[in-house]
Amino acid sequence: MYRLTSIKGNSQRLDGGAMFGNVPKALWSQWMVPDDQNRILLACRALLIQEENKNVLLETGIGAFFEPALQQRYGIEESEHVLLNSLQKTGLKEEDIDIVILSHLHFDHAGGLLSAWQANTECRLLFPKAKYLVSNIAWERACHPHVRDRISFIPPLNKLLEKSGRLIIVDNEKCDILGDHYRFMFTNGHTPGLMHTVFNQPGHDSSVIFASDLIPGIAWVHLPVSMGYDRAPELLIDEKKEMLELAIKQNGRLFYTHDPNIAMSRITQNEKGKFIPTEMVEELRGLCS
Repeated sequence: MYRLTSIKGNSQRLDGGAMFGNVPKALWSQWMVPDDQNRILLACRALLIQEENKNVLLETGIGAFFEPALQQRYGIEESEHVLLNSLQKTGLKEEDIDIVILSHLHFDHAGGLLSAWQANTECRLLFPKAKYLVSNIAWERACHPHVRDRISFIPPLNKLLEKSGRLIIVDNEKCDILGDHYRFMFTNGHTPGLMHTVFNQPGHDSSVIFASDLIPGIAWVHLPVSMGYDRAPELLIDEKKEMLELAIKQNGRLFYTHDPNIAMSRITQNEKGKFIPTEMVEELRGLCS
């Protein structure tokens, strides 16, 4: 038996122009309404997969590790560690998580690995029994970032992960500590070595694909839409097309990390070939398979 639950983490507000890259504001503001600082509300959503013998958490969101001034700069809405509170609502503590799969190590996806900020106190690494999975290329990027994305990483986190002795570097589409129902896809358009978990639901002819920043939410399903944060937008669009076609072929569903309202959807194509999200789900509450 498997149970899939969407886990709410800390939310944040980021500049809409940066999030929609080449899309004019006149268009993207119809999809997501900006505030008076031109920022749009974004979720930092994780996916919890509960099995009979292990609990697997896909990402941890931005967390609450930033000091107050940086919390304000990055538009973080809450000061408490929302992810931990959300896990508690499912009956789990941080000690109950066995595996954390990280698509990459940008702070809005991995910051939740750290405890909430406290004055004169160093952050500690959370999930003390968990193994942390990250792709080899993403790890190298985090340890040796380009000047363009250096600010997106958390150097102290890298050291804590190494020191833990529980960091697992992934090179292949399979990992021994996960069952046969899991495999990984890798993309490079957003950041090198972005790792997407594909969970093939037992007993179902379908899969759940963790889209991460390749497709942050339903507004980014449309192929030409990319973010200003993407390192290679044209490559990203090609990779996005491959993922969307896979979702249709497998009767799969995409799981969205940043969409403020929608956690998951299926994908269809209209007569003009445009990809469209359908069967949208706002929240997963223990979806069983």
